[in-house]
Amino acid sequence: MRNTASRVRLAAAVTAVASIAVLAGCSSSSGNSGSSSAASSCAPAKGKVTLQYWNTVPGMDKVVALWNKQNPNIQVQTKNISNDQYGTISNALKAGSAPDLAQVGYDELPNLRTQSAFVDASKCSAATAAQSKFVPWTWSQTSFGNTGVFAFPQDTGPMALYVRSDIFAKYHLPVPKTWDEYASDAQKLHSADKNLTMTFFDPNNAEWFNGLLWQNSATMYAYSNNKWQVSVDSAKSRQVADYWQKLIDEKVVRTDLANGSTQMYAAYQKNQIASYVGAAWGYSMFRDNLPSQSGKWSIVPMPTWGTSAASGDWGGSTVAFMKGSKHLYESVKFNAWLNTDPQALALENKLGGLYPAATAGLKMQSLSQGVPYYNNEKIFDVFAESSKNIDTSFAWGPTQKTVNLSLQDAMAKAAAGKGTLSGALSTAQATALKSMKDLAIPAEAAGK
Repeated sequence: MRNTASRVRLAAAVTAVASIAVLAGCSSSSGNSGSSSAASSCAPAKGKVTLQYWNTVPGMDKVVALWNKQNPNIQVQTKNISNDQYGTISNALKAGSAPDLAQVGYDELPNLRTQSAFVDASKCSAATAAQSKFVPWTWSQTSFGNTGVFAFPQDTGPMALYVRSDIFAKYHLPVPKTWDEYASDAQKLHSADKNLTMTFFDPNNAEWFNGLLWQNSATMYAYSNNKWQVSVDSAKSRQVADYWQKLIDEKVVRTDLANGSTQMYAAYQKNQIASYVGAAWGYSMFRDNLPSQSGKWSIVPMPTWGTSAASGDWGGSTVAFMKGSKHLYESVKFNAWLNTDPQALALENKLGGLYPAATAGLKMQSLSQGVPYYNNEKIFDVFAESSKNIDTSFAWGPTQKTVNLSLQDAMAKAAAGKGTLSGALSTAQATALKSMKDLAIPAEAAGK
């Protein structure tokens, strides 16, 4: 599906050049002392092998069980680390006890690469051969400008608007097509019922907010003149921040809920929130946690800024080859199956809501059918269209995790009335420049 393949290249060329420039000093995993000679040469093990695979995906244990049933000599033990994904991975790296494979978001790959977290699987012919099986932009993210193969893409997160069609119908409101209409509807809903808000703004979710910036072509990083150009705090970013700040100030969106929390689902269950700005992988969240609302939800395109059809991407992950793995050959074999096998991809979509990065996965029959929970609407057509409309110049910085934490801290203060979201962008910009300086990574504020 070239439509999906053409989206979100995430400034592949920019990221490639930048990764080489700032990360060339990081050792490749094939030279790590924790890797055995068998792993570094990609030789198959003699006898039965057990791999460790850490992830955050609901139902992944059932996918792994299918593999284990079919592959008695390469058994996989899975561990769900959704409670503290990167804290768990970081602690394991420090302790020298990282798993063979781990789920890592695209935005976290450059950051973990600076910590020499990965092993280069390019010595395995099956790893390099897998490139043709994935949407091109996703592969560019995992290979760091063709310097190796450090992960296989797993899924992506094109964004859309989830709406409670019954609530909109009750108050005679058309589904908003622009952000201006969305704000107007938010006012009308809250005026009609003080217990009802349009949505919630999670100040502790920088990744979600980055998706909103992405939609508005608010690029955060570029690379030129042998330096990172940092533009976290830009006019486009402030437009998004000021928009949500106004909704927060007017109390027509909530700020007391965390995405995916019990409290969030309770608010939706009580009919207190009318919509959700989310990604493709979120479709199973409402289906699995709010079964009584089946038939009440629809998924439509993101509201737009004016007449622009641009959309955003929130999340999406890879399965990375982790430092110290002693079974690289087997890890590549399992990873390739996990992220390209039609049966595995179908299970991952059904159980975990993953929107696949593999080109074969995008052709799955389940993605072309109506989804019963959503009125049998073909919701994946909406995500496919979203995919086509994502800004391809967006890139992640090498200290993205640090910047995200800084942004979240400042947004939480703004949500509590101690500052503004635009001010949070300024704080994040300063953090980006300082964190790169601390790592001796050349960087400057864009345009200076």
